[in-house]
Amino acid sequence: MTTPVETAARVLRGGGVIAYPTEGVFGLGCLPDNLNAVQRVLEIKRRDAAKGLILIAADAAQFEGWIELADDRQLPDVDPQKPTTWIVPAAEKVDYLLRGANTGIAVRITTNPIAQAICEAVESPIVSTSANLSGEAIAQNQAELRRRFEGLVDYIVPGDCGPSSGASQICILATGEVLRPH
Repeated sequence: MTTPVETAARVLRGGGVIAYPTEGVFGLGCLPDNLNAVQRVLEIKRRDAAKGLILIAADAAQFEGWIELADDRQLPDVDPQKPTTWIVPAAEKVDYLLRGANTGIAVRITTNPIAQAICEAVESPIVSTSANLSGEAIAQNQAELRRRFEGLVDYIVPGDCGPSSGASQICILATGEVLRPH
């Protein structure tokens, strides 16, 4: 019998889109190197591609090839109670669908055990955007997630959000400027 994480990994490797729990909200995601799947995430969410998307990973090493930090820079330590998404310089290969009209890309090391396990299983960061239609409320529980996204995504990963609540804080790594408080 396969676990939900194994099923999510299989769906992602097959070019699919999943809904899954993150630190504070449910997310929609796919593998970032599958641009057809990235386009599907944007269409499901009805999100303007110019806004860009977030990549989450189990650890900083998974962002190799996706971000270009100066030699003296690294992502800060993770605070499980205050997840922070960092805007960092994007590697040359990062497509417009991921970074949008921005020169950088948004990245976060996830502390949600399910999201971490999915990233580890696919050995890659995954796209992460809140599970809602643009401008509407985010799904608050698994029942609401299923009601809104069953049939739109290829798999809904069972589990709960945590250890935080609400969307992550967004900061610019180079300056520390807070774009969205937690």
